[in-house]
Amino acid sequence: VLDSQYGMYVWPCAVVLAQYLWVHRSSLPGKRVLEIGAGVSLPGVVAAKCGAEVTLSDSEELPRCLQNCRRSCLANRLPHVPVLGLTWGRMSPELLALAPIDIILGSDVFFDPKDFEDVLTTIYFLLEKNPHAQFWTTYQVRSADWSIEALLCKWKLKSIHVPLSSFGADKEHLGSSSLPGRHTIEMMIISLARSDGT
Repeated sequence: VLDSQYGMYVWPCAVVLAQYLWVHRSSLPGKRVLEIGAGVSLPGVVAAKCGAEVTLSDSEELPRCLQNCRRSCLANRLPHVPVLGLTWGRMSPELLALAPIDIILGSDVFFDPKDFEDVLTTIYFLLEKNPHAQFWTTYQVRSADWSIEALLCKWKLKSIHVPLSSFGADKEHLGSSSLPGRHTIEMMIISLARSDGT
């Protein structure tokens, strides 16, 4: 049984999101990227290695996860990547002071249904500040009863499903890793819905 320190592990969703970033690496140089719930920061580290200007974040209430973000940066020769404590659903000075963002990353942030609305509240705030930005997210299907569709409507967000086969992530092994294995993982891109509902 895992404790609240979810961010101490590399999860299958992180490997899939990292694969998406690698396939789209030519579009990343100069892009401003924020990873939320970064944990060990695999997607953010890949984005930084591909030339993006990355900021990593995890809950300000989980100092061990923030330390893991910093360790991942140091291990990958990225000592200047900023690491922020951002708690989903909380309007903190760090969140309010964030520089403009092009891409928000989140792997397996839709892990616990009690957090879904807090995640989307934070995403909505960031997309309102950066209307052309997108939220690239992967999640593991753990229950057919868990859905964010109603919350997407509530927060005036839209999602596009990204087939894993479109970026070579529909395999049990990616990048010499046995993750994602046989887990059911999905990817979507979330953005602001236009005023006409699209």
